[in-house]
Amino acid sequence: TRASDDARRDIRSAVDLHHRVMGLFPQGLGETARRHAGVLFRLDEGPTGHHILIQSTLTPDPGRLEPAYGTARAKELTPLIGTLRTGQLIHYRITANATRKLGNNTTEGRPKQIVPLHGQEAAQWWERQAERAGLCLRSIQSTSLGDASGRRRDKHPVNHARTRFDGLAEVRDATALVEHIVAGIGRGKSYGCGLLSVAPAR
Repeated sequence: TRASDDARRDIRSAVDLHHRVMGLFPQGLGETARRHAGVLFRLDEGPTGHHILIQSTLTPDPGRLEPAYGTARAKELTPLIGTLRTGQLIHYRITANATRKLGNNTTEGRPKQIVPLHGQEAAQWWERQAERAGLCLRSIQSTSLGDASGRRRDKHPVNHARTRFDGLAEVRDATALVEHIVAGIGRGKSYGCGLLSVAPAR
């Protein structure tokens, strides 16, 4: 069906997926619509196929999707956020665009150029980000993913390196953690990066 073709296209293009996700929210939110609606999303792949996890402060309307596109379920995040406490152990997942900015006197590229990080450098980046987010990491599993790429309507290419981080962490600052869950972490938030998911470790 056309709808399933749309889903396959969205999986291939981070730009198309961005437009699909934002199409679930009211029009007229302005040039910073994603930020205004508090939208973060992540494309996960599991044994049953692809899943798009969307987090927002405004309620999305899944009725804007064709029925064949997929099934939608909604869950309130507030109860989970309200239970986060200092000293608590949690499982986490984030697909992030780990980067660093080159200095003015760099010989690696253009001054102040944003460059992607991979492997151990990406893991070290996540350790720093996690600390700012009020977490003390107990374990890290890093998985390199394909870039979030596509071409915007102005023909400008989009390309964000992605690394998924999974593991166990201890909450050191619950307030900072909630702030980072809501705001997201790192660059590429418009294209499926930066959504931090947590769940109590049992």
